[in-house]
Amino acid sequence: MSQLAGNADSAMPKKRLVIAMTGATGAVYGVRMLQVLQAQAQWETHLVISSAGLVNLKYEMDMQRAQLYALADVTYGINDIAAAIASGSFKTEGVIIAPCSMKTLAAVAHGFGDNLISRAADVALKERRKVVIMPRETPLNLAHIRNMASVTEMGGIIFPPMPAFYSKSDSVAALVDEGVGRVLDMFGVDVAGLFKPWNGL
Repeated sequence: MSQLAGNADSAMPKKRLVIAMTGATGAVYGVRMLQVLQAQAQWETHLVISSAGLVNLKYEMDMQRAQLYALADVTYGINDIAAAIASGSFKTEGVIIAPCSMKTLAAVAHGFGDNLISRAADVALKERRKVVIMPRETPLNLAHIRNMASVTEMGGIIFPPMPAFYSKSDSVAALVDEGVGRVLDMFGVDVAGLFKPWNGL
């Protein structure tokens, strides 16, 4: 069952963005995206997290489900096949899977909508909406690489959360913000202050 947080009425319709989180390491990326979007009145976040994602959220960030859900406007269960984001008729700006496990990557690459995360990504791809996947695995085997290629050929964007050291960030939080900022920038989100664009030497 969907859980809808109360939102103030606005004259302008909000832009909807699906944030999905899996059990891969890097829960901080999904959490930070929700924090950034929560502070922007023109955006509405739709969150779905897998069971393994919840385990990792607790392990990596000592964070409970309720704390995560409080950051989103709308939340869904991983097996909620009747969810709004399971249909292409529900308009969104696209889907971000952060972090993305190799299992979920494979499901998206092969159109295997076995849960709401892979279904939401499949819907966005078929509707020609933006899908950004932040895969977390190393080293990569050939199946991983081929699945990334398949998603790219379908119009998805593979964005591994690799830190850029030229920014001379002095903390892990700054490195996370750089990755989060660059991904959200692809959707037109105001990311001022999250990272410093490279302007040459």
